[in-house]
Amino acid sequence: MESRVLLRATANVVGVPRLRRPIGAIHRQFSTASSSSFSVKAIGGLGEGGNLISGRQLRPILLLDSSINGGGGEKREILKPVKAAAAEGGDTAGQAKVGFLAKYPWLVTGFFFFMWYFLNVIFNILNKKIYNYFPYPYFVSVIHLFVGVVYCLISWSVGLPKRAPIDANLLKVLIPVAVCHALGHVTSNVSFAAVAVSFTHTIKALEPFFNAAASQFIMGQSIPITLWLSLAPVVLGVAMASLTELSFNWLGFISAMISNISFTYRSIFSKKAMTDMDSTNVYAYISIIALFVCIPPAIIVEGPKLLNHGFADAIAKVGMTKFITDLFWVGMFYHLYNQLATNTLERVAPLTHAVGNVLKRVFVIGFSIVIFGNKISTQTGIGTGIAIAGVAMYSIIKAKIEEEKRQGKKA
Repeated sequence: MESRVLLRATANVVGVPRLRRPIGAIHRQFSTASSSSFSVKAIGGLGEGGNLISGRQLRPILLLDSSINGGGGEKREILKPVKAAAAEGGDTAGQAKVGFLAKYPWLVTGFFFFMWYFLNVIFNILNKKIYNYFPYPYFVSVIHLFVGVVYCLISWSVGLPKRAPIDANLLKVLIPVAVCHALGHVTSNVSFAAVAVSFTHTIKALEPFFNAAASQFIMGQSIPITLWLSLAPVVLGVAMASLTELSFNWLGFISAMISNISFTYRSIFSKKAMTDMDSTNVYAYISIIALFVCIPPAIIVEGPKLLNHGFADAIAKVGMTKFITDLFWVGMFYHLYNQLATNTLERVAPLTHAVGNVLKRVFVIGFSIVIFGNKISTQTGIGTGIAIAGVAMYSIIKAKIEEEKRQGKKA
């Protein structure tokens, strides 16, 4: 029965002659022939797609390497089943698609960097515009996290990405990270609302200094002298910029410094909370916990003012529609730029990401000065440049040290 199916299948293929002798006769001829006269082989097995007719696996059929008509040395083609051929065609198409991405990986990486910078700049500009007519940073910080949490919940509901399960032990280690994240986020926004965006980012350039100090004096890690020396220009530059900053006030300065300390402790707790969970899910859980941390202070500090006149004043200035859409989009930009920063780090080496992070701060400072027309003194401009250069040196040296450590562990 199986042989008859094979014969009918080959007979229907154009250009393939119908076998004139029964299969059984051919088999008997093979069995009586001298083993030295012919070499025989079986058509590929199931894994190779051979002997498949209408989705069924047939018994192997022996075919001669040379033609049955007399050994003229002419090779005989083996008919491949339609299903197998189709599968191979699909594989070829898939390989072509993957091959394009593998051939031009810099396009994908460049896109990630572009979107990271673009979303960060847009977030900072829109965030400051909101504070110009709605100066309530605690409430706006809650909106940032709330929009991001809703985005994460919707993404989980459609399986992009699939939600990773969380247990009590993982929750216990993520809570300190989320608390520091919430405190750093709120104090950053208090500074953004109080002073110029460029000045806040100049102060936040001191974050590597706090990271190094915490690593040395809290975690007991030895920091090379080269790293400490690279931080000297950062401290000097921030001091120069602060002394002549036209928008300077102590609330903005102290809030930015508290933000630096908070994010430093976030880094410390993050190292202790190492998990196999992917970064997207980890950031989602941190955002959810941070949201619950931020809500009580917002209600206590700004709640009465918002109910009395805060919302009404903002709506009177820009209208209900613009007020709501501004809050929505600033929350989306905040969540997406943070997520893209994490995704970009996964695609490039630490050194590349460190340099990219420094350039990102330069872009934000530059665009904020242009968009808002902030006037800065010559000393502030020089101090900002020195601080950014120091951060660049620190980031490059630190990334090289970490890379050497990884290479040593592999060896």
